[in-house]
Amino acid sequence: MSRYILLILIMVIFIGCESEKSISQTQTIEVGIIQLKEQSIALEQELSGRVKASLSAEIRPEVSGIVKKVVFKEGQKVKKGDILYEINPDVYKSAYDGANASLQNAKANFEALKTKKARYDELIKFEAVSRQDYDDIAASYLQAEAIISEKEAAFKKAEIDLAKTKITAPISGFTGISSVTEGALVTALQSEPLTTIRVIDRVHVDLSQSSNQLLALRKLLSEQHIQKGGMEIRLKLLDDSLYEHKGVLKLQEIAVDESTSTVTIRAEFPNPDNILLPGMYVRAIVEEAVSAKAFLVPQRAVLRDSRANPIITVVTEDNGTITKIIETKRALGNKWLVTGGVENTDKIIIEGLNKINSRSKVTFVDVTDKYIGE
Repeated sequence: MSRYILLILIMVIFIGCESEKSISQTQTIEVGIIQLKEQSIALEQELSGRVKASLSAEIRPEVSGIVKKVVFKEGQKVKKGDILYEINPDVYKSAYDGANASLQNAKANFEALKTKKARYDELIKFEAVSRQDYDDIAASYLQAEAIISEKEAAFKKAEIDLAKTKITAPISGFTGISSVTEGALVTALQSEPLTTIRVIDRVHVDLSQSSNQLLALRKLLSEQHIQKGGMEIRLKLLDDSLYEHKGVLKLQEIAVDESTSTVTIRAEFPNPDNILLPGMYVRAIVEEAVSAKAFLVPQRAVLRDSRANPIITVVTEDNGTITKIIETKRALGNKWLVTGGVENTDKIIIEGLNKINSRSKVTFVDVTDKYIGE
């Protein structure tokens, strides 16, 4: 009988040990953890915008007439001073010749009066002529002098009008499509330009930033460890490729557009290969600020507590787990920018979060390399 009792006791002890071992095994859960280091992180924002020529000149005639010749080739580069159009000069040449003849006649009359007045200047000393005759010749001399000034002004205007029959390029750049051909009638200072010259070896990109984004940025810059970003800007083209040349921030508009509630930011980019064309839609990556001390925590490692606070779960020294509330500033890709609540020594659980609770014991595998490049 005692032998059977002893056997039963041994079996009970064995079963208890196995149960404790089984329970211990089921409570120890393997998780994946990441360890992050505090770093300086650029805070970037993507803004949309349009390309504009750095210089643009709409060409309009300053005199009316018939287009005699279109000199330039559309789409080609021209230099400042190159002739673009020639307007029939016949009417203006005739006016020029008439003004020149009137001026020469006035000058001849003036010279005659000048000689006569010089003679009268000598005669009046000896009272050889009456004071009235002398005053009359002096008045005629002054009148002839004034007429010369009048005729010179008329001649100068006729000369300018004649010169304006040749329409020249005010800047160097690429020409657009001509809106007129030879034989077309154009009028002085008409509303429709004949063509447009644009300088595109360097271009402007006007970006739109909402007033809310601007206010958020100013608030962010007031915080500790946040510094103003650099001046360089990168561009994404319509095919999502990155433009090879970096741009520089030039200015920010000091007023908000009432219709769109946006502020215009202008950047300048080199364009040696003419890839950026005026009117093109682009997206710019702007470095707004730099967080000198922050962490980039993958979003999948961040949960929310009952009060919607962002939390992470970390492994303790005794292989338990605790949750910590963190301070997130913004999403950067698939990561959160975290400025508080995380330390360099934290082992943050990123894999197996759904398998554990506050009483769990864990073993961990470091999977930092797997997520650090996401």
